[in-house]
Amino acid sequence: MSEGLRLRPVAEADLDSFDVMFADPDMIGVFNWGGFGSAAKWRRMWAENRLLAPDKSVLIAELDGAAIGFVSWNRENTSANSYFLEFGISLWPDFRGKGHGTTVQRLLARYLFAHAPINRIQAITDAENFAEQRSLEKAGFTREAELKGRIFRDGAWRDEIMYRMVRSELPTSDGPAT
Repeated sequence: MSEGLRLRPVAEADLDSFDVMFADPDMIGVFNWGGFGSAAKWRRMWAENRLLAPDKSVLIAELDGAAIGFVSWNRENTSANSYFLEFGISLWPDFRGKGHGTTVQRLLARYLFAHAPINRIQAITDAENFAEQRSLEKAGFTREAELKGRIFRDGAWRDEIMYRMVRSELPTSDGPAT
């Protein structure tokens, strides 16, 4: 499933896709849609740091040379000397439901553990987003908690599910995690 999939830095040409994705609820998906916002935000952040910063970063998910979506993560401090990373994923509609999300999330876990002095990464998803929950579990993440009434989306407070992976749980192969 990982054949041809890779993560790469965001290029300026990718920003056009971000403009489209964040202006259309069908493109970003029901679980990521938070209303209309400024498209200038992405271009401003890209101009400042190419969307690679110690506190928040973005990479493009690419399949055989074509962008299929992106991953992002942010730093959450747990003390003066330690932190973990929380990440999210969004694939373009044509690439959802094909197993790419599982592979991309596994690639991101490997990347983050290889390049950051962290012991934990986590992802939080809508309690009704069963496809993402399956994807995270197949990528080797463990369901850790249900967060009641954590996010306001589509006129209602929604529950979310937290998934985690600690460094010792990183799968060593592309196969299903045990």
